[in-house]
Amino acid sequence: MELLAPAGGLEQLQYAIRFGADAVYLACDRFGMRQRASNFTLAEIPAALDYAHGHGVKVYVTLNIVMHDDDIQELEAYARALRDAGVDAFIIGDLGAARLVREVTPEVDLHVSTQASVSNALAARTWYELGAKRIVCAREMSLEGIAKMRQQIPDDLQLEAFVHGAMCMAYSGRCLISDYLTGRSALSGHCTQSCRWHYTLEEEKRPGEHFPIEEDAHGSYIMNAEDLNMLAHLKELEAAGIDSIKIEGRNKKAFYVASVVNAYRNVLDGKPVEEFARELELVSHRPYSTGFYFGPAHQAHASDERTQLVEWAAEVLSCEEGECSGTWTIEVRCRNGFDETTPLEALSPRQPIRTIAISQLQHTEEEPPVPVARANRAMERYRFTCDTELAPHTIIRMSK
Repeated sequence: MELLAPAGGLEQLQYAIRFGADAVYLACDRFGMRQRASNFTLAEIPAALDYAHGHGVKVYVTLNIVMHDDDIQELEAYARALRDAGVDAFIIGDLGAARLVREVTPEVDLHVSTQASVSNALAARTWYELGAKRIVCAREMSLEGIAKMRQQIPDDLQLEAFVHGAMCMAYSGRCLISDYLTGRSALSGHCTQSCRWHYTLEEEKRPGEHFPIEEDAHGSYIMNAEDLNMLAHLKELEAAGIDSIKIEGRNKKAFYVASVVNAYRNVLDGKPVEEFARELELVSHRPYSTGFYFGPAHQAHASDERTQLVEWAAEVLSCEEGECSGTWTIEVRCRNGFDETTPLEALSPRQPIRTIAISQLQHTEEEPPVPVARANRAMERYRFTCDTELAPHTIIRMSK
């Protein structure tokens, strides 16, 4: 199966690719459902595509907001520009937008967004007749339902399914709560995640008195969906006929993207699930579930607090043999403060997680380098001696 990773910005795209993504999906500054992500301008797309295609990775662009007439009028020029840049597919949920891009950019594959809520074979075949190459299954489909749909659609119509990340309480993400409460439309990519807020009950004749809907002193997160985690079920997904597995997270940082992609890449490549299940417990997440694949999805009623047990200490820029045998001189870019006593682990593509020890920490933004007790200037360069060889772009992490 293809491993499809989110790229909310250039750094996320680069780390997704370094850690094993076969394809990435991203948005420009228009028409995407994640307007809070860094996203890309049209001017930045060629460089992103050059990097991805240079590593044999495909790029899919989301054009999946609910389209109005003004949007459709501007979409044609946008689609042509993306086609000229060389994007591999558009992810679209609007019927009119799909027709337009098939007419003006037939060279670009059409992927049908989960926003279209495709949940049956007839709908899938209809999209296929309109030129779609891939269906992103509605997130509310069961694994059994996907398998049945696979048997009733053309062999060359691909199926894509989400396997990891945040879930939405509304059907296929089509929600009006944010729009109603804040004036920011989720269907235009500006969701405030109002479903994640905590709510209390107020009785009409007792104004100002708020009562918990459930037994929780802080309120109840009645619409707060659990996160999806299907790492242990990849073989079942493949047996159901899924061609591409998709990680949610275009609002996530590069550290999260690299960590999650690394876990799924290794398990897809045959490594035991047990070796990488812990990795997904370490990064930021709500309580995990298997979504709708094996039954009804559940809400995390108690809280919207995310668990995150590790954070990014540094990224490796270069590695050279040290003066002493068995040591290495590592130059890094600091992300969060650490010192020589901090327990550190190295996360490298397609390698086991390694515990490392460092010494002779120096700040290298100046010449000559200055010995320091602690690396604490974010995005500045430091050097240390290490007992382990670390390739460039290795992520060094630490417990929070």
